[in-house]
Amino acid sequence: MQSLLSHPSLMDCRRLFLRDYEVFINIGVHAFEKTGEQRVVINVDLYIPLALSTPKADELDEVVDYDFIRRSIAERISRGHIHLQETLCDEMLAIMLAHPKVRAALVSTEKPDVYPDCASVGCEVFGLKERS
Repeated sequence: MQSLLSHPSLMDCRRLFLRDYEVFINIGVHAFEKTGEQRVVINVDLYIPLALSTPKADELDEVVDYDFIRRSIAERISRGHIHLQETLCDEMLAIMLAHPKVRAALVSTEKPDVYPDCASVGCEVFGLKERS
């Protein structure tokens, strides 16, 4: 996945990422999709200013913990059925951007088992906070 670190607003950031996180969730608009779980692959990139993510004492509380990303996904999934991947991406993006240290985020979801003649179908969304 390509990094956005060359974007002028993100050049002072580091990128944290969660790659190919496979979950089984209840997602879809068709009747058959509402009766069981589907495999979904989630990717998240977080862009965090170096000033807020460069550890001085090598301590976890000085950075954004990867557990934040996984826990946020698990919490959203636990709330129940989602009709659209776009909805899931938008909600995950909002959660990621709500973290006070995150300046920007990229979230993608893929359903790899929808069609036999392609690797996956999916959605991707990017958000950037206004700098103050």
